[in-house]
Amino acid sequence: MRLPHAKFLIAGGLIIGTICYLMFSGINTSMVYYYTVPELKASADSLASRGVRVSGHVLPGSIEKDDSGSKVEFSVFDKETNQSIFVTYSGIIPDTFKDSSEVVVEGLYHPESQSFEAHTLLAKCPSKYEEKQEGEGGYTASEQLSSR
Repeated sequence: MRLPHAKFLIAGGLIIGTICYLMFSGINTSMVYYYTVPELKASADSLASRGVRVSGHVLPGSIEKDDSGSKVEFSVFDKETNQSIFVTYSGIIPDTFKDSSEVVVEGLYHPESQSFEAHTLLAKCPSKYEEKQEGEGGYTASEQLSSR
Protein backbone atom coordinates (compact mmCIF):
# COMPACT_ATOMS: atom_id res chain seq x y z
CA MET A 1 0.00 0.00 0.00
CA ARG A 2 1.35 3.33 -1.02
CA LEU A 3 0.73 6.48 0.97
CA PRO A 4 -0.40 9.42 -1.17
CA HIS A 5 1.50 11.96 0.95
CA ALA A 6 4.77 10.02 1.11
CA LYS A 7 6.47 12.40 -1.34
CA PHE A 8 5.68 15.37 0.88
CA LEU A 9 6.86 13.61 4.04
CA ILE A 10 10.16 12.63 2.42
CA ALA A 11 10.68 16.13 0.97
CA GLY A 12 9.83 17.74 4.33
CA GLY A 13 12.24 15.42 6.14
CA LEU A 14 15.03 16.25 3.68
CA ILE A 15 14.43 19.99 4.06
CA ILE A 16 14.44 19.80 7.87
CA GLY A 17 17.57 17.62 7.81
CA THR A 18 19.35 20.06 5.51
CA ILE A 19 18.42 23.05 7.68
CA CYS A 20 19.65 21.26 10.82
CA TYR A 21 22.93 20.30 9.14
CA LEU A 22 23.58 23.84 7.90
CA MET A 23 22.68 25.34 11.27
CA PHE A 24 25.00 23.10 13.31
CA SER A 25 27.90 23.19 10.85
CA GLY A 26 27.66 27.00 10.75
CA ILE A 27 27.70 27.23 14.55
CA ASN A 28 30.76 25.00 14.82
CA THR A 29 32.79 27.00 12.29
CA SER A 30 31.86 30.38 13.79
CA MET A 31 32.59 29.45 17.41
CA VAL A 32 35.94 30.75 18.58
CA TYR A 33 37.40 29.86 21.98
CA TYR A 34 39.02 32.57 24.11
CA TYR A 35 42.69 31.78 24.69
CA THR A 36 44.87 33.36 27.34
CA VAL A 37 48.33 34.56 26.30
CA PRO A 38 50.10 31.47 27.77
CA GLU A 39 47.58 29.11 26.08
CA LEU A 40 48.14 30.89 22.76
CA LYS A 41 51.91 30.61 23.01
CA ALA A 42 51.70 26.92 24.01
CA SER A 43 49.47 26.13 21.00
CA ALA A 44 51.13 28.55 18.58
CA ASP A 45 51.96 26.08 15.81
CA SER A 46 48.47 24.59 15.64
CA LEU A 47 46.82 28.03 15.72
CA ALA A 48 48.90 29.68 13.00
CA SER A 49 46.76 31.14 10.20
CA ARG A 50 43.50 30.41 12.07
CA GLY A 51 41.05 32.87 13.56
CA VAL A 52 41.72 33.13 17.29
CA ARG A 53 40.46 35.21 20.22
CA VAL A 54 42.87 36.16 22.97
CA SER A 55 41.97 37.65 26.34
CA GLY A 56 44.36 39.62 28.53
CA HIS A 57 45.27 43.06 29.82
CA VAL A 58 46.92 45.97 28.02
CA LEU A 59 50.52 46.34 29.13
CA PRO A 60 50.86 49.84 30.67
CA GLY A 61 52.89 52.19 28.47
CA SER A 62 52.70 49.97 25.40
CA ILE A 63 49.90 51.77 23.51
CA GLU A 64 51.09 53.57 20.35
CA LYS A 65 48.45 55.19 18.13
CA ASP A 66 49.13 56.59 14.67
CA ASP A 67 48.18 60.12 13.65
CA SER A 68 44.87 59.08 12.09
CA GLY A 69 43.76 57.47 15.36
CA SER A 70 42.50 54.34 13.62
CA LYS A 71 45.61 52.18 13.99
CA VAL A 72 47.05 51.11 17.30
CA GLU A 73 49.89 48.88 18.42
CA PHE A 74 50.11 47.55 21.96
CA SER A 75 51.02 44.52 24.05
CA VAL A 76 48.56 42.18 25.75
CA PHE A 77 49.81 40.36 28.82
CA ASP A 78 48.63 37.72 31.27
CA LYS A 79 48.58 38.99 34.88
CA GLU A 80 49.44 35.58 36.35
CA THR A 81 52.43 34.70 34.16
CA ASN A 82 53.45 38.13 32.77
CA GLN A 83 53.75 36.58 29.29
CA SER A 84 52.85 39.04 26.54
CA ILE A 85 52.21 39.30 22.81
CA PHE A 86 52.50 42.28 20.49
CA VAL A 87 49.20 43.29 18.83
CA THR A 88 48.44 45.51 15.84
CA TYR A 89 44.89 46.67 15.17
CA SER A 90 43.29 48.91 12.55
CA GLY A 91 39.73 50.07 13.05
CA ILE A 92 37.53 51.83 15.54
CA ILE A 93 39.23 52.00 18.92
CA PRO A 94 36.83 51.67 21.88
CA ASP A 95 36.65 54.58 24.34
CA THR A 96 37.35 52.19 27.22
CA PHE A 97 40.65 51.05 25.68
CA LYS A 98 43.52 52.24 27.89
CA ASP A 99 46.52 51.00 29.89
CA SER A 100 45.80 47.98 32.13
CA SER A 101 42.27 47.53 30.73
CA GLU A 102 41.03 44.03 30.05
CA VAL A 103 40.75 43.34 26.32
CA VAL A 104 39.78 40.61 23.89
CA VAL A 105 41.40 40.67 20.46
CA GLU A 106 40.30 38.52 17.55
CA GLY A 107 42.45 37.86 14.53
CA LEU A 108 45.50 35.92 13.34
CA TYR A 109 48.55 34.93 15.39
CA HIS A 110 51.96 34.86 13.71
CA PRO A 111 54.15 32.54 15.84
CA GLU A 112 57.39 33.31 13.98
CA SER A 113 57.24 36.97 15.03
CA GLN A 114 55.12 36.34 18.16
CA SER A 115 52.74 39.05 16.98
CA PHE A 116 48.98 39.20 16.64
CA GLU A 117 47.12 40.91 13.79
CA ALA A 118 43.72 41.82 15.22
CA HIS A 119 40.62 42.64 13.19
CA THR A 120 38.41 43.02 16.29
CA LEU A 121 39.24 44.82 19.54
CA LEU A 122 36.91 44.62 22.53
CA ALA A 123 37.65 46.45 25.79
CA LYS A 124 35.94 45.68 29.09
CA CYS A 125 33.93 48.46 30.69
CA PRO A 126 35.77 50.28 33.49
CA SER A 127 35.09 49.48 37.12
CA LYS A 128 33.42 52.85 37.74
CA TYR A 129 30.10 50.99 37.42
CA GLU A 130 30.94 48.65 40.29
CA GLU A 131 30.06 49.53 43.87
CA LYS A 132 32.91 51.26 45.72
CA GLN A 133 34.44 49.52 48.71
CA GLU A 134 34.33 51.31 52.07
CA GLY A 135 37.18 53.77 52.47
CA GLU A 136 37.63 54.39 48.72
CA GLY A 137 35.98 57.78 48.81
CA GLY A 138 33.00 58.95 46.83
CA TYR A 139 29.46 57.87 47.53
CA THR A 140 28.04 54.38 47.70
CA ALA A 141 24.84 53.58 45.84
CA SER A 142 22.77 53.70 49.05
CA GLU A 143 24.24 57.11 50.03
CA GLN A 144 23.37 58.53 46.60
CA LEU A 145 19.77 57.31 46.89
CA SER A 146 19.33 58.66 50.43
CA SER A 147 20.65 62.10 49.43
CA ARG A 148 17.81 62.65 46.97
